[in-house]
Amino acid sequence: MAAKRYFNESESNEDQPPEKKMKSRPSFASVIGEVVMVNSLQNLFSALKPLNRRVVPVENVLRRSARSLPRSSSLQIQAQEPSSLRLKFSNKLSLPIFTGSKIGSCDNNPLQILVVDNANPNVPITLAQPIMIEIVVVNGDFPRGDRETWTREEFNSNIVKERTGRRPLLTGELNVTMRDGFAPIGDIEFTDNSSWIRSRKFRVGVRVVPGSNGNVRICEAMTEPFVVKDHRGELYKKHHPPMLDDDVWRLEKIGKDGPFHTKLKSEGIKTVQDFLKLSIVNPQLLRRILGVGMSEKMWGVTIKHARTCVLGNKQYIFRGNNHFVLLNPICQVLKAVIDGLDYTSRELSNIDRTYIERLVRQAYENWSSLEEVDANMNETALLTQGEMMEQ
Repeated sequence: MAAKRYFNESESNEDQPPEKKMKSRPSFASVIGEVVMVNSLQNLFSALKPLNRRVVPVENVLRRSARSLPRSSSLQIQAQEPSSLRLKFSNKLSLPIFTGSKIGSCDNNPLQILVVDNANPNVPITLAQPIMIEIVVVNGDFPRGDRETWTREEFNSNIVKERTGRRPLLTGELNVTMRDGFAPIGDIEFTDNSSWIRSRKFRVGVRVVPGSNGNVRICEAMTEPFVVKDHRGELYKKHHPPMLDDDVWRLEKIGKDGPFHTKLKSEGIKTVQDFLKLSIVNPQLLRRILGVGMSEKMWGVTIKHARTCVLGNKQYIFRGNNHFVLLNPICQVLKAVIDGLDYTSRELSNIDRTYIERLVRQAYENWSSLEEVDANMNETALLTQGEMMEQ
């Protein structure tokens, strides 16, 4: 058919100039090639017809299989509807945070993740099945305007990755299983500081691993923004709370080898315990040692930090001819036997204050010779020792 058309066209162009005839007239080879191509396409379509007939039954089988699958939980049925569920940190981070150091909570327990409902965020919710939780690093300035809600896409776009050529920004147990609506976070730590991003702060974020709970939307959770410092700064880290045997420069506003630290060391005040004892026995002297460089505001910060110190279980006995005084590690009187009469710390106000202060100063000055006992020891036995000593 195609060949006949070309011959007719050539006959209809006989009246045209010779040069146009040469251009419009196809060659015999091209006509033969086109015929072959048309035949090949017809053969191809003929071969595909049986295949097309087979595809339709396969699609029907898939539809029947989908209908036969068991229905999922009520949460999955409502997958397309907005969800009021969200993840939540049950405790706060312990700050400051340094690279290479384990991340913990203020109560010295592992960080914990719960599932709650926006309608009642203080009551944990138990899920019907376990879900996987992923721990990520989020930009410290997300979300803008202190919003409490965001989309999954907004959250994912603010996840911070490591710098080029660096180790993963967060390492450790980054995937945990939440069972019964509860998930403890294991050991995790930062490998890089936060100084290189615009906000200079990170957040620890948690999200449900896609697909682990169907298509149900459970909103992500984040900690407050915080600065991650280089581990070299940990050498100068303040302890919260401080311990009795910590160097005194671990207290706020007292820098290591700074002027306050130097003055305190020169007076024999080397530890937090030394600092607290003198603050009880003679606070005016302690203020004079620190000098005018420490303002009242700075003093307030330092003494408040010092008083959060963990005192432990040790107690100290100061004995005399007519007294038996029981003190805690920072020279505060707990109990006393004076002239055969027992006094608790509250009852000591009935005694001449000057007399009690003198006993405390004597105990302070002779601290190394005091008898150290365990606080769990029966207090009645301690006081009986005092009575026997007097007799």
